[in-house]
Amino acid sequence: MLCDGLRRRHSSRSVIWDVDARIALSDLAFGTSLERDPAELHGKSLLILTGDQLTTALALVELNGVARRLVLCPPDVQPAQVAVLIADAQAEAIVVSARSPYADGALGLPTIRCGLPLAPRANATTGSMDTEWALLTSGTTGPPKMVAHRFDALCAAIDLGPAPVPAPIWSTFYDIRRYGGLQIFLRAIITGGSLVLSRAGEGASDFLTRIAERGVTHISGTPSHWRRALMSAACANFHPQYVRLSGEIADQPILDALSIQFPQASIGHAYASTEAGVAFEVRDGKAGFPAHLVQQSGGDVELEIVDGRLRIRSARTADRYLGRGAAELKDDRGFVRTSDLVERRQDRFFFVGRGDGVVNVGGLKVHPEEVEDVINRHGEVRMSLVKGRRNPITGEIVVADVVLRRNPVEAQHDRDAELRDEIIEMCRESLEAHKVPAMIRFVDALDLSASGKLARRHA
Repeated sequence: MLCDGLRRRHSSRSVIWDVDARIALSDLAFGTSLERDPAELHGKSLLILTGDQLTTALALVELNGVARRLVLCPPDVQPAQVAVLIADAQAEAIVVSARSPYADGALGLPTIRCGLPLAPRANATTGSMDTEWALLTSGTTGPPKMVAHRFDALCAAIDLGPAPVPAPIWSTFYDIRRYGGLQIFLRAIITGGSLVLSRAGEGASDFLTRIAERGVTHISGTPSHWRRALMSAACANFHPQYVRLSGEIADQPILDALSIQFPQASIGHAYASTEAGVAFEVRDGKAGFPAHLVQQSGGDVELEIVDGRLRIRSARTADRYLGRGAAELKDDRGFVRTSDLVERRQDRFFFVGRGDGVVNVGGLKVHPEEVEDVINRHGEVRMSLVKGRRNPITGEIVVADVVLRRNPVEAQHDRDAELRDEIIEMCRESLEAHKVPAMIRFVDALDLSASGKLARRHA
């Protein structure tokens, strides 16, 4: 089961909902979701390959403190990658559910089924092991990196003060098998709250309707998640107390749009990554983060800027990468070197993009996020994706796909031409000439990656 400190914070009110199932966590004191006694799995390295989030949640609750290592495999992990993960994690068994594509035991390791209904628990299971939690990075090609965390580090950003009354009801657009979703799962159960899970393939309107019916008070997602959500009429019936953004740059247009849509809510955006953990949260309604966060020292999180890139040292960071030939996660001073680029403007730092996402226009660098920030300021734009398109003269040119706030079926071809001109002019006023898009295309929607971020790739 969970470590003793976590177990004490459970309450009979703590419930996890899926689309078609629910479970009170207090029921796990009397029943088990596992087909084998968890004690039989003591000290083992386990791959969590369940087919849905609810069974993942049950497995995590029951096996933390019991297993030596838990490896959370997101739903988009490829079959060809699983064999590599098994070897690199030194996995000794696999936890599956009825929905898992690996439930047939074809991977050659002992397979433990997990799911509902609960079976009676023969003995009270206690766990004293310091379980290592391994998560996969997102957005990689080939085998993803496994990032090893201590449980205490995963929980270090969570307020362990008195449980709030009434207990919050959390939800998230993220999958809990990724770092961002796991943080919300842990926040919910550690604070005695409840959690409403998303479902893969569920439309934004259906999800928003469902979480409104469950009375969700606290919710998180990427800025791209929220831009899509704001296009749904179901937002009108959803009234959260707290809205959190992470995973992508939270620009001023999306922060302002959320404040207008949810005037009663506290709006916060956090910087977090699978490797660096949760570094900070900003709740002042402004994009970027205060410069004093970099200047302060001696706290539990230290930030520094080296060559325009953010570095982080804290008790919340991961320990290391797992696997053969794994790179060093931290430098010799204990800092995680991120790829996120920032620049200071007066008393604030702003994210301008990632070092590995640059568009090269005739030898001049363009950060797509910087251009998107300008485009998204237009009052008729909901979201945009800027990318490079190959060009025989300059190497690349800047192009943009733009989603408008209006209904995409509305035919306004004359207005479209005006809008393109207006957006181009805004870019010319704010950006250097090589950063101005050479082409703007209006589209109905933009693709998101499995982690809820804009799917970025060259045209």
